[in-house]
Amino acid sequence: MSDSADTSKTAVKTYVPTYQKEEWESHADELDMSQSEFVRTMVQAGRRGFESGSAEPDSSDQDPGGNGLETQVLELLSTDTYSWDELLEAVADDIESRLDETLEELQSANRVRYSGRHGGYTTIDGGGDGD
Repeated sequence: MSDSADTSKTAVKTYVPTYQKEEWESHADELDMSQSEFVRTMVQAGRRGFESGSAEPDSSDQDPGGNGLETQVLELLSTDTYSWDELLEAVADDIESRLDETLEELQSANRVRYSGRHGGYTTIDGGGDGD
């Protein structure tokens, strides 16, 4: 993998009005995306519109629904050539990060917890923990 394509993750914070965050949350839910994935995808889509020299975002996007994996693969391949193993490593790192973020969000929302007694994550309402 190219040194120019650093796939490590870092946090980015922004502050938006509450109504806007609620709209983004709703839209992300409709697309079955985490908030982080939604914001990242929308920013990248907007940047493509600016980079093309057009005031309008590129309407030829073959991924309008936000298929995160397709978008990520295309972004990676736009900067360098990757072997199968390198692509797999890059997207596996992303799914691990997304799973970690999702579990953190679900735990913060008190919807899941880690049960050492049962050897894994379970819903708070007891479904799937054998109680």
